Amino acid sequence: MHIPVKHLPAEQRRAATVEAVVELAAEQNPSDITTAAIAKRMGLTQGAIFRHFPNKEAILLAVMEWVTEQLLSRLEKAVLAEPSPVAALKAMFMAHVEFVVAHPGAPRMLFGELQHAEQTPAKRMAQTFIRRYGERLHRLIEAGKACGEIETGLDTEAAATLFIGTIQGLVMQSLLAGDVGRIRRDAPRVFTIYQRGIRSTL
Repeated sequence: MHIPVKHLPAEQRRAATVEAVVELAAEQNPSDITTAAIAKRMGLTQGAIFRHFPNKEAILLAVMEWVTEQLLSRLEKAVLAEPSPVAALKAMFMAHVEFVVAHPGAPRMLFGELQHAEQTPAKRMAQTFIRRYGERLHRLIEAGKACGEIETGLDTEAAATLFIGTIQGLVMQSLLAGDVGRIRRDAPRVFTIYQRGIRSTL
């Protein structure tokens, strides 16, 4: 049975607020999202939202924490299920794509926070996400070199940067086209090209 948001326990209402922001970010410029719009989406008053968050910045920080935890958790599960580093990289790539398809507002929020000139708590969390993502890629690439799957002379940092940049490019193209499903269609072919560039020739 569906329980109205206003009757949810505090922690669940906080989670519902984050979900509402991610949904709104899929429909409009994240910087234009107001607490009034969040409250309207949830069927609450602004006062009800501010009982759980002291200000809008706290809401944005909670959103960035959610994106970081949810996406990194999915990526880790995808990696652990694979038998080799290159297979794990592909699984990681596709898991990220599926997360974007399920939550198209998430990358818009991430891009939006990273573009801010000032160093806000939400921006710092977005930067932490990118750093942790890069560290996971570094470990996989180095493991691939160690087992002979990946070219030993490969620039690990550049390969990790290209991996993240490739996904960001796919996300941007799908958002510009207004068709988030496009990323799911393009991703396998794009990863094949990436894989050719890092695989060992031996």
